[in-house]
Amino acid sequence: MAGGVEKCLTLIGFSVICLKMVASAKTAPEIPTIDQAYSKISNSITVEWATVPGATSYLLTAKDGDTVIETMVANSPGTVTGLKAATLYQITIRSIGAAGRSQASPPTQAKTVLAAPILEVSSPSSDSILVQWEAVYMAIGFSVSIMRANGLGRIWKENTTNTSLTFTSLEAGTLYTIKAYAWNANGIPGDDSTCNQRTSPGAPANIQVSFNSGALKASFSWVPTEGAFNYTVMALSDSSELSCSTTFSSCTISSLQCGTEYLISVLASNDAGSSKSSSAVTLKTVACAPGRVIIQEDPPGHLSVAWSNVDLGDYYVAFVKSDDGLEVHCNTSLTQCNFLSECGFTYFISVFAYNKAGQSPLGDVFNYTTAPCCPSDISPVLVSSDRVEIVWSPVRGAELYETKAVDGYNVVECNDTVPACTLSALECDTKYNITVYSFSEVRGSNMSCTSRFITTAPCSPEINVSKDASSMIKVHWRSTNDDATYTVTAQGETGLYQCSSTGESCTMGALPCGSVFSVTAVAETQAGRSLPSYSVPLETVPCCPAGLTVTQITQSVINVSWTIGMVAQTYVTVLESHTGQSKCHTHQNHCLLGCITCGVNYTVALKAISATGLTADCAHQSYSSSACCPLGVKLYRLGPNGIRIYWQASRGSANYSTDLYGSKGIFTCVPSAGLSFCDVTEIPCGDVYTVMVSPVAETGLKLTFCPKKIYSVTCSGSTLGMVIYRGKRNPE
Repeated sequence: MAGGVEKCLTLIGFSVICLKMVASAKTAPEIPTIDQAYSKISNSITVEWATVPGATSYLLTAKDGDTVIETMVANSPGTVTGLKAATLYQITIRSIGAAGRSQASPPTQAKTVLAAPILEVSSPSSDSILVQWEAVYMAIGFSVSIMRANGLGRIWKENTTNTSLTFTSLEAGTLYTIKAYAWNANGIPGDDSTCNQRTSPGAPANIQVSFNSGALKASFSWVPTEGAFNYTVMALSDSSELSCSTTFSSCTISSLQCGTEYLISVLASNDAGSSKSSSAVTLKTVACAPGRVIIQEDPPGHLSVAWSNVDLGDYYVAFVKSDDGLEVHCNTSLTQCNFLSECGFTYFISVFAYNKAGQSPLGDVFNYTTAPCCPSDISPVLVSSDRVEIVWSPVRGAELYETKAVDGYNVVECNDTVPACTLSALECDTKYNITVYSFSEVRGSNMSCTSRFITTAPCSPEINVSKDASSMIKVHWRSTNDDATYTVTAQGETGLYQCSSTGESCTMGALPCGSVFSVTAVAETQAGRSLPSYSVPLETVPCCPAGLTVTQITQSVINVSWTIGMVAQTYVTVLESHTGQSKCHTHQNHCLLGCITCGVNYTVALKAISATGLTADCAHQSYSSSACCPLGVKLYRLGPNGIRIYWQASRGSANYSTDLYGSKGIFTCVPSAGLSFCDVTEIPCGDVYTVMVSPVAETGLKLTFCPKKIYSVTCSGSTLGMVIYRGKRNPE
């Protein structure tokens, strides 16, 4: 240990006084006589003499070879200074007065004492002081003494012929006074040198360590050491050296490194040097924060946190805090912890190492975002033939939803930020596997979401409409849907008519005549209803007129009449028998048919025809034409007031009625069945009568279209005889 060195020097001064001898007329004083000359200090000689009367001063001279040193003094004793140590000088003295100076006295020899040794002192240890000096001219030995500077305690004195001496068993940190001198062969001591030297302090004891794990600093304290001016605390590790210095008995070292073991020692120092190191104590800092943290989620719902081992780590605690504020932790001596995790959360993860010193500093805080949750309540709100609208509840962690509909080969997708999706351009009556994936920017898509099957509504049928002979409406389609029920609807002004079938056709009857319908069909399955098919217009046949009436106008002409039927624009009347057919096409509500053969059974048919050409076969009824008008009508006189009307009956059996129209009245008779004559009695004579014999229809209606004949009935002549024929009249 380096100690302070103090050099003790003895200065030898000298003065030279030059005296100028001035001649004086007066007598100089007497020559002094030297009593003795001696040296007590190595740079001076002291001279004693008897006083000379009249002398006001004295000149002392010391000569060493060519060197002369003079000193003016006032009286005895006087000292010559500036001399060399251990040197023999010739000493003379002169007295000086007002008249001048005397001659030099007889010389006397005197030798200066030895020079003081120049000391270099140090304290190599807390209980020793080393004194060193250079050799002193003419010295054969040295005397060195030491004592406490405060005068307390004993004095140690050592004689030596060496130029160094060590005093041991001293008190640490104490200031000592060292005195040394040399002596010559005669044992005469020389000048002495005095120095003060403090022993270096002792090593501090009872070192206490207080470690602040959060700030990575440590405070040290110890028992104060005697004589210590400063203290230095050293903290040594394999990779660093830290220290702090203080004048007090405590000190703090900051910026310690985590995971490091330090050897702590304390040095006390003063002007003499430093103490030995105190007994080292060990300081283990907190472990460093674990690094290389690896976070994995496998399988989903299980979070694994692993890290690297760290020095001085006794055990580890991993903290996992979710973004909803819930925190869990795991305490382990291993380097891995497992946690349960939930979808859609961001977890903030930190790992600390612990030892007796405390908790490691906070390392990196890692965040791990789990995959967003999967929608679980996917519900279709609309299913049509080519479109499916689905909704679901928002799920945690989802920033986007990816919806995919797969039917085996084709994929339809839609992406949106809202929990709803409309999948369009789908195939009708197709089963789709629909999956909604939740997506977040951090974790991507959650591919573990489950799917559900949704079948689109059935395809719209393509229909054909036909009518059979019985006017039943039959609707056909090609079945392209699985397990579908088809409903056909005929919508018109007169109402709505439907039929249903699970096959490929259905039949509707009893549609009102004379109506226009729009016919559509829809298919329905458990998935929903299809869109209506394209409508097919359907016009029913016109309504048949009511009240068909056949009236015979003449023997060969009949009139067929009816009420107007709905929608019918024209009518066709057909009169048909074995003898032939008669037809009439008209837009009116009646029709005349000629070329009728009397006494023949006919079939009367009426057809109603719409503007589009649809024909309704209406009434079919039998009609018998009237019996033929009789031929050869003649009148015979039966007495004065009787007339017989006679005729020739036509083919077939018929009933007849005879009418005589005269100015005096109308006379009618009806013959018995099968007879061809009829008698009218009580008819006045002398009048002209119009006679008409008419067939009587089965209804009892008497036909009036047979020809009329005019006869004159006179009152003269025989009671039997002809009636005069006067002419023929057309029937009106």
